[in-house]
Amino acid sequence: MSLSSEWRTVQNPLIRYAKEAGWEYLEPQEALRLRGSKERPFLKPVLVQQLQRLNPGAVTSAAKAEEVVRRLLAIRTGIEGNLEAWEYLKGLKTIFVEAERRERNLRLVNLESVEENRFHVTEEFTFQSGADHIRADVVFLINGIPVIVIETKSATRLEGIAEAFDQIRRYHNEGPELMTQAQIFVLINLARFFYGATWSLSRKSLLNWKEESAGDFETLVKSFIAPRRVLRVLSDYILFSRKDGELSKVILRPHQMRAVERVLGRAKDAVTAPRAGPRRGLVWHTQGSGKTYTMLTIARLLIQDPRFQNPTVLLIVDRNELEQQLFQNLEAIGFGRVHRAESKRDLQRLLREDTRGLIVSMIHKFDDMPANLCTRRNVFVLVDEAHRSTGGDLGNYLMGALPNATFIGFTGTPIDRTAHGKGTFKIFGAEDPQGYLDKYSIRESIEDGTTVPLHYQLAPNHLLADREAMEKEFWAVAELEGVAEVEEINRVLDRAVTLTNMLKNRDRVDKIARFVAEHFQAYVKPMGYKAFLVAADREACAFYKEALDRYLEPEQSAVVISAAHNDPPHLKRYHLSEEEETRLRKAFRKPGENPQIFIVTEKLLTGYDAPILYCMYLDKPMRDHVLLQAIARVNRPYESEEGQRKRAGLIVDFVGVFNNLERALAFDSQDISGVVEGIEVLQERFRERMAQAQAEYIAPLKASRAQGDKLAEAILLRFRDKEQREAFYRHFRELEEIYEILSPDPFLRPYLEDYQRLVEMYRLLRSAYEPHVSVDKSFLRKTAEIVQKHSHTEVIHKPTSTYVLGPQALLALLGREQPPTVKVFNLLKELHRLVEEEGRAAPYLLSIGERAEAIRRRFEEQQIDSEQAVRELDELVRQLAEAQTERQSSPLSQQAFAVEWWLRTHQVDPEKASQVAQVMEAAFNSLPHWMDSQEQERELRKDLYKALMEIGVAEVVAWANAILNLLRRAAQ
Repeated sequence: MSLSSEWRTVQNPLIRYAKEAGWEYLEPQEALRLRGSKERPFLKPVLVQQLQRLNPGAVTSAAKAEEVVRRLLAIRTGIEGNLEAWEYLKGLKTIFVEAERRERNLRLVNLESVEENRFHVTEEFTFQSGADHIRADVVFLINGIPVIVIETKSATRLEGIAEAFDQIRRYHNEGPELMTQAQIFVLINLARFFYGATWSLSRKSLLNWKEESAGDFETLVKSFIAPRRVLRVLSDYILFSRKDGELSKVILRPHQMRAVERVLGRAKDAVTAPRAGPRRGLVWHTQGSGKTYTMLTIARLLIQDPRFQNPTVLLIVDRNELEQQLFQNLEAIGFGRVHRAESKRDLQRLLREDTRGLIVSMIHKFDDMPANLCTRRNVFVLVDEAHRSTGGDLGNYLMGALPNATFIGFTGTPIDRTAHGKGTFKIFGAEDPQGYLDKYSIRESIEDGTTVPLHYQLAPNHLLADREAMEKEFWAVAELEGVAEVEEINRVLDRAVTLTNMLKNRDRVDKIARFVAEHFQAYVKPMGYKAFLVAADREACAFYKEALDRYLEPEQSAVVISAAHNDPPHLKRYHLSEEEETRLRKAFRKPGENPQIFIVTEKLLTGYDAPILYCMYLDKPMRDHVLLQAIARVNRPYESEEGQRKRAGLIVDFVGVFNNLERALAFDSQDISGVVEGIEVLQERFRERMAQAQAEYIAPLKASRAQGDKLAEAILLRFRDKEQREAFYRHFRELEEIYEILSPDPFLRPYLEDYQRLVEMYRLLRSAYEPHVSVDKSFLRKTAEIVQKHSHTEVIHKPTSTYVLGPQALLALLGREQPPTVKVFNLLKELHRLVEEEGRAAPYLLSIGERAEAIRRRFEEQQIDSEQAVRELDELVRQLAEAQTERQSSPLSQQAFAVEWWLRTHQVDPEKASQVAQVMEAAFNSLPHWMDSQEQERELRKDLYKALMEIGVAEVVAWANAILNLLRRAAQ
């Protein structure tokens, strides 16, 4: 069995595992019958029946149920409609009950009892929206409502997941009514399983599904589509939020779902188990992995779950900006009534009065809190940034006031090895063997694509901070052990007179500003990214702005610092109003807009999320949690509209903190492995991969001494085997990603000539073997410059603007003096372009295109040699010329003529092919809506079956399916 078969190796097993997991399979034709039309997304009889079953007394008849179906069909398309559809699934919408003269909540799905629902899975789900047709590989429906749309790809397709994602995006444009009802999409090839929320279509929203117990395909599928889990995801793990008037949608990642389940389990044990049960836990989810949404989901579920008997949930933060950010998130996701502790007295009142629901407070409001204010057991305290929130007496006051509460600490950084860190473990992690109730490490987040790896580069020696001053006034300061707040760093630097004076020396600042400007223009800006310059203090920020403006346009950089009343004029000039700072923060996130460099010292180093941020120029001594939180600003994944993805973040170190990582980050090595590596690691990797490429790909071609089209033929034959070709593609893409980061650099100079050869080889192979891929657009920006400036490979024919596409041009290609292999790919490429550009207007071209594709596949799989491929393509081109000539005089419609030429390209005698076409001409005239009407399609099929049998076709059904599918493709 071929692994390249998408249906056999992926789609068919997926259906089988779904059936084993409890989903009822529907044949595509049966699903279409239940839908009633390709324009309807629901299995109408199922939905009507379930509406009556789940809403006794409210939906009392089929007519009433059909009224609900009409309401669902009338939902506007887009993300706003998708929110409305989700609200229906959640049971948040109502229906008026005449007998009771009141509104009652309407149930489309029973979220509590799995058995009350009907679960269907079907495949090849064709949906029509106006003139557009789409066909989803697999669709899962609950009570007749489509909830999951799946695209499958062959396990051997290198870019299968990317192609599937493009198809899902197209479905949103061309089948919005279907995608408005669906809540989840899935992309699968045998080795990889990704999912995401519909109407959330950026690459960073694509999530990697993984099951901890086993990673095989069966386990991944069954664990994801288990009916109980699907209901849980739909109900609890999808979040809609509205910020600045714009609606967005989030679905939790696997580690977030896992943490939610574990915290709820701990909370249940604390309430129902004997008094000695565990009532504490520590959750470490690394920076950028969605900790806030995890906490908010836990808070909401604790309040909604009847097992917790109307509890009190406290969300504790340790700073104003986090409290404000948390409130904005609560409001954005539509959280119900929230109590905000405005003062210490207000917090005491809320607890003394036995307030239920959600209370948000800052940790300092627990100072001097009386003991035993609230002694209930169904009190749950969720503490954000636990590594710094509960130190000293504040933690004691908090726990003394709520003696029977359950305390869950959350942190975005690992707990350090110092006494401070041990204290955090003691408060929250003592009841778990590993110290954490749940852990999502930095390495895991990189593997999942939640964050990108970080690399650092030490600045040139003459720009580095004075090592002696750093040792005396920074590294040797005892109070920096396990430092968790940037304010503590600032207090130390205020006393480090020699160090800060040296850091702010105007001559040094000017030299660094010049270096930053040159580095940014050469390395960062060409990739389309942005940067932070982190200065020692607020005054240093002002100095850097003045210096940078000498080397860059003033609009390219901006200072973001906190304001103080007594600031001197040279600082006051950089004070920003709240509106102006908001405008700058938004503009920074957008590609191509100024500012491109933010100059900061404290603000934006925590909590600010700008995925386009790639480089941090670090000129402020930092360590431990503060350093980890700061550099995490550059680890967010990012994808531009052109499809370029950020593969790593970069820190350029001017103070030397990365001279000794063990000292800079006082964490267990297993927790910080892979956090940040020197740029030398990338250089070494590039050196290794280039040496391998030179040995495996370049040297054999040099040895052949082939030139021009002979060289092209040698390359095409060398990579005729698909697996070898895919291995080369992977090798090249890795080199390209490293080149993008390193270039321009003297280190690359010895490799440039061979790298250009690899670029040309890649371009040649992709152009020849994957004609549907736009090769040049797929290059990263710095490699694209090489293509524009240095690429001379024109042996695979590249049409010019004056090139006239058609049979005569193809016949001219056949007559050109070229090696057979080069000729094969030139013909295949031009046939592909002809079919792509004119296939809709002339459906018969699609059958010729299918035949060309079959020749290409047989040639690649070495079933035929290049001479045989040229002979077959020669015959195909002559058929094309004949077809175009006959088309001009044929009285047949486009559809009937396409039927005739499909048969002729499958070696049917022209007279018999014409006979079938005449029969089908009459059928198309009498059944014009056969693509939309099941009844008309059935009648058309009868005519086609009969005509094919009369000319002696053995595989009548298979041929009929192929012909009708071809006509549908032309109509899309």
